[in-house]
Amino acid sequence: MIPQRHDTSRVGLLGGSFNPAHEGHREISLLALKRLRLDAVWWLVSPGNPLKDAADYAPYEERLKTARRVSDHPRIIVSNFEERKGLQYTVDTLETLRALWPQIDFVWLMGADSLAAFHRWRDWRGIANLAPMAVFSRPGYESAVRDAPAAQALAPFRLGESAAGRLAGAEPPAWVFFAESANPQSSTAIRARAARPSS
Repeated sequence: MIPQRHDTSRVGLLGGSFNPAHEGHREISLLALKRLRLDAVWWLVSPGNPLKDAADYAPYEERLKTARRVSDHPRIIVSNFEERKGLQYTVDTLETLRALWPQIDFVWLMGADSLAAFHRWRDWRGIANLAPMAVFSRPGYESAVRDAPAAQALAPFRLGESAAGRLAGAEPPAWVFFAESANPQSSTAIRARAARPSS
């Protein structure tokens, strides 16, 4: 999906290293398409995460290829936008996307594990003011929606799940938490299994 200047789509943005992409990414994307009434979800495959060790990364093209295979849906678009634009931080990505396509209603998508560390992201308050957010439950991070520093700071702006269909286009800061998503897969666990010697 390549937006045109007249396109007024509702687009979810799922950023990350996708190292590797897995069914959990696809599951929350499908849930977002349905519950947020989105036209598309873009997977923004990051060249690198400043909070993670670069030595742990598979080659960028390999991560893109795996993401395209796993996404397997006409409305999930795997993008190398950040790599092409030389972007590293989410706040810069959102500012650039909004400048390029001001008519699109973007929603930032993330797992509760990311919410737990959100206060460590560069200008996280700026991110919250640039786009409404949808947070998806992850096993082991159920309390993040209550206890995470960013969740506590943004608590006045949390909407109920019944408002999810109106989140795209809502004035940020605004966010919704989905308790029903709890896929146990994680990129870290997948890498750990792959690194174990075969017996």
